[in-house]
Amino acid sequence: MNNKKSKYQQPIEIAEGIHWVGFYDDEYFLHCNPFLIIEGEEAVLIDGGSRNDFSTVMLKILQTGVNPNNIKKLIYHHYDPDLCGSIPDFEELIDNEELKILSHTDNNLFIKYYGTDLKSECIEKNDFQFQFLTGRKLKFIMTPYCHSSASFVTFDEKTGTLFSSDLFGSTAKEWDLFADLDESCHTCNNYNLSSPINCKLKKKECPISKILFFHQKIMTSKKALDFALDRIRKLPIKIIASQHGSLIRGSKDIEFIINVLKKEKKIGINQFFEDEQI
Repeated sequence: MNNKKSKYQQPIEIAEGIHWVGFYDDEYFLHCNPFLIIEGEEAVLIDGGSRNDFSTVMLKILQTGVNPNNIKKLIYHHYDPDLCGSIPDFEELIDNEELKILSHTDNNLFIKYYGTDLKSECIEKNDFQFQFLTGRKLKFIMTPYCHSSASFVTFDEKTGTLFSSDLFGSTAKEWDLFADLDESCHTCNNYNLSSPINCKLKKKECPISKILFFHQKIMTSKKALDFALDRIRKLPIKIIASQHGSLIRGSKDIEFIINVLKKEKKIGINQFFEDEQI
């Protein structure tokens, strides 16, 4: 086992009470990041993962020391199988009458097709927030068409952590949990996807170009992406915990990535039209 693979065999606490419970695969380009929030005697699982990854995710949840029966909510930012595929497994294992799926109404409509009997709650009927018994609050911000019609992100007020779902995600084989950028990344003009990689840090893959590529392919349009970014940049974010790729931390790196994405015009359907207002 290589050092990196060994490093990610355990859950990693990325902020107070927030644990990364995902997996590392050096043969795979798409890394998924489920997160567990433990607050007192309650726990919430965010984007729990695919059915194939259930055993890995569940093992890491147990390694945090939490009783799985303390998990009250399964939050899903949209209805894709890489998030929702393991719902029936969690339903079978977690013995908690309060366990519910928490998402938007339009997402819950499709999530039921994963074969679950769990009751669902709609974020818009809960004033777009969830509050733990301790008072710790999660706020839900709609980011429509990034990439589904009812996509949203979750902001933990206590730690400044934004669970951004597919936003700020990427695909990359050269992966680490955190995408800590070098100062040279902020001044580099060579991360354009059409240019050959000539990284000053001698990286085989440019993390910026990978983020751009992912958004070009996954997000529906520049207008939808700009709307989401404008809402997100108003938040006092300390860590962006995306569902794919690496996490981004620090105000300087976060603002830089937002600006890079705002400048990109070829997002989704805009790649086929000259009118960037689509």
